[in-house]
Amino acid sequence: MNVDPSNALMRDAEAASAEGIPPKMVARSVNVHYGATHALKDVSLDIQGYEVTALIGPSGCGKSTVLRCFNRMNEMFENTQTSGQVTIDGMDIYARDIDVVALRARVGMVFQRPNPFPKSIFDNIAYGPRIHGLAETKEDLEQIVEASLQRAGLWDEVKDRLKQSGTALSDGQQQRLCIARAIAVQPEVILMDEPCSALDPIATGKIEELIEELRTGFTIVIVTHSMQQAARVSQRTAFISRGELGEYGPTVEMFTKPRHERTKDYIMGRYG
Repeated sequence: MNVDPSNALMRDAEAASAEGIPPKMVARSVNVHYGATHALKDVSLDIQGYEVTALIGPSGCGKSTVLRCFNRMNEMFENTQTSGQVTIDGMDIYARDIDVVALRARVGMVFQRPNPFPKSIFDNIAYGPRIHGLAETKEDLEQIVEASLQRAGLWDEVKDRLKQSGTALSDGQQQRLCIARAIAVQPEVILMDEPCSALDPIATGKIEELIEELRTGFTIVIVTHSMQQAARVSQRTAFISRGELGEYGPTVEMFTKPRHERTKDYIMGRYG
């Protein structure tokens, strides 16, 4: 019997919905062009709430492009065209009347390399709540800063030096500072683009522990080049290959019994 691969992939993308829990974010038939380069090809993917979804695949396969579709950051690149639909709680995030600044407050981002602002630790965290009007008083702002640093597992390390520059922290601390900065504006989704690639194993372990803790309150999507990391931190994994969604499903199943030969070859290290 011949099986239409596009239909099979759509079933992959909708598998979580079959469990009766509406997905937090949904991508349907998304295409992205960077000029003449067709970077993403008809990608359909459901992001389940309060879970970690890992995006894996070879370098240059489109993982980060998929990630940036969820908060429209691909638009920051010149000559970029995106088609298809991406929704959060059923709202089309590419609709013309969408406030992109407000969207990126709902869908925060942590980048590959720590990028704290050249400000104090306190002001790094306070910046977002200030511009979004989340704190009415100084005391409110102080509470947000402390709560965000607590949640990022950094408070005990920096509580006595909040006036010092965030750039003076170690790389691992800087990345946790950036995570604290992201969650300070109360996002619903956190996108992480290889957040541990510039960190040593000890700092990486702390970030992974933090991700596990954060998923109780946030939906997380992480791009990782490490299949071991994907296996450790995620509940679902999407394999991206040549700009296409190759396979998507529960992480345990993906790594123990992948359904497609190309996924198996990648996981077994036969190419990458």
